[in-house]
Formats: sequence, structure tokens, C-alpha cells
Amino acid sequence: MKLKKRKVKYAAIFFICWFALLTILVDGVLKFQTLVDYFGSYAWVEIVLLLLVILPTCAVYRFTKEK
Repeated sequence: MKLKKRKVKYAAIFFICWFALLTILVDGVLKFQTLVDYFGSYAWVEIVLLLLVILPTCAVYRFTKEK
């Protein structure tokens, strides 16, 4: 699979912005320990947060149009 520079650039920018937003939301607003208490497991919270970052980033890469 050949990576396209433009698509990687857009996916990377999205990844950085989305990761920063999620970090601010989880650490500042929702409090990480509250999420752990809600889900009942530290591992589940980590998996969900990673998927919330990785899946949209992959979608941005996949659906970015290459000229």
C-alpha cells in the first residue's frame, strides 16, 4: 500500500487536534477517574479512548481525496 503524503498530512493534523481535544475533555471536564468508575475498568477506558482517536484518524485518511 502506497501512502500519499497529502492524505497522511491531513490525517496527522486531524489526529493531533482530535487527541488534544479528547485529552482536554477527559482530563479537564470529565475527570479520568470518573470514567474509570463508570466503565468499571481502567483497561476499557483506555481501549475506548484509543479507538476514539484511531478510528476517526483512519477514516480521515481513507476519505481524503487525492488530486
